[in-house]
Amino acid sequence: MSSRLLRDAQGIDVRAGMDGMDGLDGMDGLDGMERRRHAWRIEADEYARHERRRGHRHAYTELSGKRTALVVVDMVRFFVAGNGFGLGIVPQVQALADGTRSAGGTVAWVLPAVAAQPTRWAVDFYGPEVAERYRLAGGTGTVADRLWPELVPAPEDAVVEKTAASAFFPGRCPLPEVLDERGVDTVIVCGLVTNVCVEATVRDAATLGYRVVLAADGCATRSDTAHNATLATVYRSFGDVRATADILTLLDGQPA
Repeated sequence: MSSRLLRDAQGIDVRAGMDGMDGLDGMDGLDGMERRRHAWRIEADEYARHERRRGHRHAYTELSGKRTALVVVDMVRFFVAGNGFGLGIVPQVQALADGTRSAGGTVAWVLPAVAAQPTRWAVDFYGPEVAERYRLAGGTGTVADRLWPELVPAPEDAVVEKTAASAFFPGRCPLPEVLDERGVDTVIVCGLVTNVCVEATVRDAATLGYRVVLAADGCATRSDTAHNATLATVYRSFGDVRATADILTLLDGQPA
């Protein structure tokens, strides 16, 4: 994989600090907040369980670029701004998008739809004030206006809206139909936030039969504890969990 795909605009190497603690720490995002990286991990006994079951640590040891889609969940201003961990994954998301396109795959940007009013469920659950804030989370204007400014879709990318936490829940997002039309059977998932919309998307993608790879350092939430709890659940029951560098290597047709 070209080293260009592993660096952000400031030359930060996203291979650095794959344990999640260095590399981007200390670099400021566009809103002046410090970029942070999760100290992500999968416990050794979890790796050992799958090695005993299937003979190897990772479920998917190769990726077919043309049959693979990168699903980028909720990288909108509402969720990125003010979240140092969210800012910290921007270079990984961009590197994964570049790598997926280079491999002939599909990049799909999933945005929260903006409803005319909050649902009754949201009002009951969050209260009216927070429900209204979440209703507007997807932003307004063009896609470029809604996505975090450092992320710019290519003309060939897919852009869809969802009306549920998951991008694969039936009837709540057109993503499954879009991917079916492109012959996709494998999805790499990244974005925000790890333990809500990203996890919901991974679970439903697996239920629909997609081969799922979660980018461990390409998604984020508010704490390492919450982040790692999702990684453990996904790795055990729903999909593979890999570092961005390993995913890019697989997309380049090499073992990782």
